[in-house]
Amino acid sequence: MAAAHPTLGTLLRGLRQRHNWTLKEMSAKCGIPVSTLSKVEHDRLTLTYDKLVQLSQKLGLRMSELFAEDDGAPGEVPITARRSVGQLDRAVRVETPNYDYYYLCPELRKKRMIPVLTRIRAHSVQEFGELVHHSGEEYVYVLEGAIEVHTEFYDPVVLGVGESLYIDSSMGHAYLTARDCDEAVLLAVMSSAEDDLMTALMGLHNNDDERRGSAL
Repeated sequence: MAAAHPTLGTLLRGLRQRHNWTLKEMSAKCGIPVSTLSKVEHDRLTLTYDKLVQLSQKLGLRMSELFAEDDGAPGEVPITARRSVGQLDRAVRVETPNYDYYYLCPELRKKRMIPVLTRIRAHSVQEFGELVHHSGEEYVYVLEGAIEVHTEFYDPVVLGVGESLYIDSSMGHAYLTARDCDEAVLLAVMSSAEDDLMTALMGLHNNDDERRGSAL
């Protein structure tokens, strides 16, 4: 029988066990209370983006290493037939002023594609702030509501449910709710030749508050 897909809790526990840390020792290293770490490991609590950043920085890890299983023994032939069931309650949620992101299938290491369910709240470019750029390409498909897509080199385009867009992510872009739409939900899939796309994407959230604040 196939093993269950790891949750953030099992990944965190595996990281701690690989370093032979007790919960108390990990707590001392990262500054997160033992009770909080214990609840996360038992899947009774998740961590906010700020806490994930704190954890990775204090432990000297890249963000993507928090969402990765052990690579196995040195020299072991990798198995490429990977599979992950993308359940929303196991997604890594990141809240920003403009979006709520749900990073799906977070337990897979070095993914070539990053699937993200995104809830959009920003209504204007002024509210959104500076357009975002990152390496690679992305595809977005509207699941609920309607969005207005602003890009660096094209006129804005409105997409409704069932419509989609594929863009070069290095081009400045912003996803907004369309007129008369309070919120919209889309599925985005990002890809890049870079090895650590997930870390690069999550790093953008550090600047989201600054972009929003400069626009208000």
